[in-house]
Amino acid sequence: MSGSYDDSVGVEVSSDSFWEVGNYKRTVKRIDDGHRLCNDLMNCIHERARIEKGYAQQLTEWAKRWKQLVEKGPQYGTVERAWCAFMSEAEKVSELHLEVKGSLMNEDFEKIKNWQKEAFHKQMMGGFKETKEAEDGFRKAQKPWAKKLKEVEAAKKAYHAACKEEKLAISRETNSKADPALNPEQLKKLQDKVERSKQDVLKTKEKYEKSLKELDNATPQYMENMEQVFEQCQQFEEKRLRFFREVLLEVQKHLDLSNVASYKNIYRELEQNIKTADAVEDLRWFRANQGPGMSMNWPQFEEWSADLNRTLSRREKKKASDGVTLTGINQTGDQVSQPNKHSSVSVQSNTVQSVQSSYNPFEDEEDTGSTVSEKEDNKIKNVSSYEKNQSYPTDWSDEESNNPFSSTDANGDTNPFDEDTPPTMEVRVRALYDYEGQEQDELSFKAGDELTKMENEDEQGWCKGRLDNGQVGLYPANYVEPIQ
Repeated sequence: MSGSYDDSVGVEVSSDSFWEVGNYKRTVKRIDDGHRLCNDLMNCIHERARIEKGYAQQLTEWAKRWKQLVEKGPQYGTVERAWCAFMSEAEKVSELHLEVKGSLMNEDFEKIKNWQKEAFHKQMMGGFKETKEAEDGFRKAQKPWAKKLKEVEAAKKAYHAACKEEKLAISRETNSKADPALNPEQLKKLQDKVERSKQDVLKTKEKYEKSLKELDNATPQYMENMEQVFEQCQQFEEKRLRFFREVLLEVQKHLDLSNVASYKNIYRELEQNIKTADAVEDLRWFRANQGPGMSMNWPQFEEWSADLNRTLSRREKKKASDGVTLTGINQTGDQVSQPNKHSSVSVQSNTVQSVQSSYNPFEDEEDTGSTVSEKEDNKIKNVSSYEKNQSYPTDWSDEESNNPFSSTDANGDTNPFDEDTPPTMEVRVRALYDYEGQEQDELSFKAGDELTKMENEDEQGWCKGRLDNGQVGLYPANYVEPIQ
């Protein structure tokens, strides 16, 4: 037979066997799949490395935030150190997970990438050299056998057609014998047709059997050649499978922190730090530093002095001090207002009452969409109702001279609520921050509340105002703004 060979024309695949013409393509496709699987494994490792990095960052941020919270909170002594040991553990574990991330990307990822580059060679026209070599090898091995298979199929088709024609001729001859209308000449033609069809059957059968014999003779060589190319593909795939197994074992070693000595030491140290917590020692320390064990300047007889005996009014005390400690401050929205430079009012940002805080330290950070660093300052302020270094008022008096509503104070200053106070024009203002009055003559309001300013700011930075409920009192001037 002449003409170009095409393994996809004229041959009908009868089964799913590897030996069928064209079914070697599944083996060839495995080479392309191997390259794709390298990409998949690299993507898998890259995603795990990204998770390790994110976890390490979250541990670091958690440790930093809570370390500040505990250090600024009311806990003390050995239990504080035991608590802080958890933050130290998180920082060390974070470093280990960053090392895991580095190992995954710098070792495992790069190893697969380099192996893939060495094992698969891209062609200028697309595809891989290894794929083309396997394709050409299978086609070359299958080509002679496929040609003979075509001849067998053609011989079989001719033989079956001859058998069909023979059967039809015999049927016509049989029917003509029973027909008296046919003349001897017509009957002779039908008989000749039967004879020729029988000869055609013999010839096509002989040719069919011959082509089958030739195909059978070519089959061993065909199988040998196909096996040879297939084994080459098997060896190539074996290298990939063994390489994948090697890489996966290395990834497992990098991920398994249980066998890392430093990882075990972290928790051994954490356990030791927790066990060193001593309630008796902490109570003894608190007694000596915050309780009856503290030294005391007990009152003693003092000679009279004009300067020391002078009683200061509330406003004079505030004026003489460095500033007023305001514990009811909550900034709302994006409004930021700095106190006037000439004002004596100062704000302690670390002294915020927990009852005014809406932050839950166990709230899921992802629900709010804010990063840890954006919330850190607010969370530190709201960890507890008080901090270690928070000062508490110690002065108290039951003298009537401290009553701001009396007609005159101890120094003869006039009451700001007396009717003879010079009237001023009333102005509506809006609160910028929450403020909780510290004394009886001070107003309390929330950010956004509106009130009426009755007097302008005095030299200490205070204004007199009236709430909508009729309460009159003082408030810091820089805590409100005029309503436009």
